[in-house]
Amino acid sequence: MGKMSPSVRSLVSTSLIKKPPSSSPSRKPQTHLTGKTPPQNSGKTQTQTHNPFTSPNLSDAKRVFNSIATSARNSLDLRHHNALLQSYAAISTVNDSIAFFNHMIKTQPAFSPERSTYHILLAQSCTVPDQTLQSVHQVLNFMVNNGFHPDKVTTDIAVRSLCLAGHVDEAVQVMKQMALKSAVPDTYTYNFLVKCLCKSRVLSTVRGFIDEMKSFGLKPDLVTFTIMIDNVANSKNLREATRLVDELEKEGFKPDCYVYNTIMKGYCMLSKGNEVVQVLKEMQAKGVESDLVTYNTLIFGLSKCGRVMDAKKYLRIMVEMGHFPDEVTYTSLMNGLCRKGDALGAVALLSEMQAQGCRPNECTYNTLLHGLCKGRLLEKGLELYGLMKKDGMKLDTASYGTLVRTLCRAGRIADAYEVFDYAVESKSLTNVSAYLTLEATVKQGPGRSLFGSISTRALSVLIDPPSPVCPGLRFANIG
Repeated sequence: MGKMSPSVRSLVSTSLIKKPPSSSPSRKPQTHLTGKTPPQNSGKTQTQTHNPFTSPNLSDAKRVFNSIATSARNSLDLRHHNALLQSYAAISTVNDSIAFFNHMIKTQPAFSPERSTYHILLAQSCTVPDQTLQSVHQVLNFMVNNGFHPDKVTTDIAVRSLCLAGHVDEAVQVMKQMALKSAVPDTYTYNFLVKCLCKSRVLSTVRGFIDEMKSFGLKPDLVTFTIMIDNVANSKNLREATRLVDELEKEGFKPDCYVYNTIMKGYCMLSKGNEVVQVLKEMQAKGVESDLVTYNTLIFGLSKCGRVMDAKKYLRIMVEMGHFPDEVTYTSLMNGLCRKGDALGAVALLSEMQAQGCRPNECTYNTLLHGLCKGRLLEKGLELYGLMKKDGMKLDTASYGTLVRTLCRAGRIADAYEVFDYAVESKSLTNVSAYLTLEATVKQGPGRSLFGSISTRALSVLIDPPSPVCPGLRFANIG
């Protein structure tokens, strides 16, 4: 391949068409306590691609394409054509994208579009807010007329694109229509849509969809049941979650560790420690092996209920079972100790944690800081706060508010303002949130007379704020 223009090179440097799901089934990653996916590494290495099309005007797009094609030493291959089509589709209408597609074929005889090329047009058509799905059917007919009949990948792209655009009902409609045309979706697409329905519709609607799809040979599997169980457990409807477990067993599936972890998490949300322990016993009775998430959830639930001694017992058991405690385990126990008013015990646990080679994170320190301040151990709290500052850790909303209130009650207004400064500079909280907490606290405390000068200084941050910030980290909704 000869040299390409920089705009084309930047376009094809990243993957533009998602690969279809692999053939091997996989479960979604387990979460520790809250059901949310653990935060990903925020360091982004992806480079922004440059769109050579600056205008949606079709004539301008044709001129840009002709210029790129003539500047290339060799003819553009399929990857470059797909990249250019996708770039133009990002700013144009479906009709103009189809016209641009035809222009590429007409001016580049060597260009032979494949199914992936038509899928670009299909994904674009799914973003059009039209309940009649006219644009979607237009592209599908365009595919068929050019010799490409829809397959399960076509169905997958249409369903996912519609769901991502917020058109869940339309995605259901398309899936049924495609199934009638021998483009029956696979279990990945099916379960993806079930998950989207669980997030936005009542369970009866989800069940209705599942029953309808049985006529196309698609039946719920273990992943399907797990998605529904997770949904009702997050809604604190544990009776329905338990009933779904019974139902999946009647269907011939054996509940796995993830299913039980999900049920256990639901009971933790309701602070029902006895039921959490009962789930573990049921797992053991049925021969389901527990994992680290199981014990972390159990310890979190017991600690939240104030049963710290029981939580410590299961800490020893998990070690005996070959699961080594991590920062979630220790932070859960620290939170339980702080809730019982034993903040010093939580500090001692921090030393034990570090001795075991487990490194505390921001959540650990925020939990301890909150507990020390609530326990009126201000000096130890400030000592911990100093360590957090030294390591550049962020304060979360709860620990920031508690520390500021404790300082103000002790008459240390200047120190409270210093904490406000750090919260803003470290981007722990939004400027407005940090200021409002400080304002409310100072007005109510012994430093009311100093509020005028302090609020003037604090307001200067709001008048000329730094770049937008993200809220501080939280630990599993505790505190």
